[in-house]
Amino acid sequence: MTLFYILDILGTIAFAISGALVAMNKKMDPFGVFIIAFVTAVGGGTLRDVLIGRQPVIWMTDITYVLLISCSVFIAILFRKKLKYLQKSLFLFDTIGLGIFTITGTEIGINAHFHPIISIALGTMTASFGGVIRDILCNEVPILFRKEIYATACIFGSIAFIILHHLNIDQTIVYISTTFIVIAIRLVAVKYKLTLPTFYSEN
Repeated sequence: MTLFYILDILGTIAFAISGALVAMNKKMDPFGVFIIAFVTAVGGGTLRDVLIGRQPVIWMTDITYVLLISCSVFIAILFRKKLKYLQKSLFLFDTIGLGIFTITGTEIGINAHFHPIISIALGTMTASFGGVIRDILCNEVPILFRKEIYATACIFGSIAFIILHHLNIDQTIVYISTTFIVIAIRLVAVKYKLTLPTFYSEN
């Protein structure tokens, strides 16, 4: 079992719980909770695999992903009353998944010998598009399209990953440090209410 696989599994669990919390906030039934958790966990990776021609997509060849998502949903439902601060829990798991999937998506691009810009795009897509699908299905404006620092954190983490990778730094250090860069940027942005500028046209 490689470190990459372990990180991918951890990211899947984090995003599955994130999706389940959103669905429960929307008062969905258990099936709805599972569907939202599932698309949050594997939506970005599925889109990435389809775009790069990696077929079948990873969760179809490894049943571990489906089982872990199912277990994550069960745990989230079982302990929903203990999660008194659902919004804080949602933010935590969403941020962890964001950091991990940014790195796994970027590395897939690097291993496929794509241009660094394409690898950054794949990392950002892997990390954020599951959340986009989740928000759309839950009738929310996707966080990616709001002024919050979200995809920007992925981009900076992906850039850091590529730089450290080319410097031949130990793989474990690269994984851990760049994942924490994404998480740290997201945490700091939310704590200090840092946002991107918004644009609108005047009537």
